[in-house]
Amino acid sequence: MLSQRTRYTIRALLHLADRYGEGPVQLGEIAQAQNLPAKFLTVILSQMRRAGLVDTMRGREGGYWLARPPAEISYGEIVRLTRGSLGLLPCASRLAYEQCKNCISEDKCRLHRAMLKVRDETARILDGLSLADPVPLDEPREMGTH
Repeated sequence: MLSQRTRYTIRALLHLADRYGEGPVQLGEIAQAQNLPAKFLTVILSQMRRAGLVDTMRGREGGYWLARPPAEISYGEIVRLTRGSLGLLPCASRLAYEQCKNCISEDKCRLHRAMLKVRDETARILDGLSLADPVPLDEPREMGTH
């Protein structure tokens, strides 16, 4: 499950992607349009600035903008920056690997192998989807999907 931080970050960056090339976007506009708490948004955008995804300028005419074109920022990169890993289990993480507590050995654990497949497929999809990719709002959802 994506954390609140990750969801807020993606929504804020999508807002900046929609305004890419138009100059600085003020924090208040992003917060209002995306229904995000301004204080939390400040923290999120600071983190994204340190990671090189966002630039900022102070002052009356200041604001935030994407430091790279939207097509060069993948959902996978954002999730890794905010969540740390795409793995659903610590033993399925590439960057934050930990052996699971109270588990059988990994070479005998079918759950471990299944979660490696889930992680790899998730990475394939999220790394292939950028902020520039159109994701229509009116696509019908299949029963049982979220």
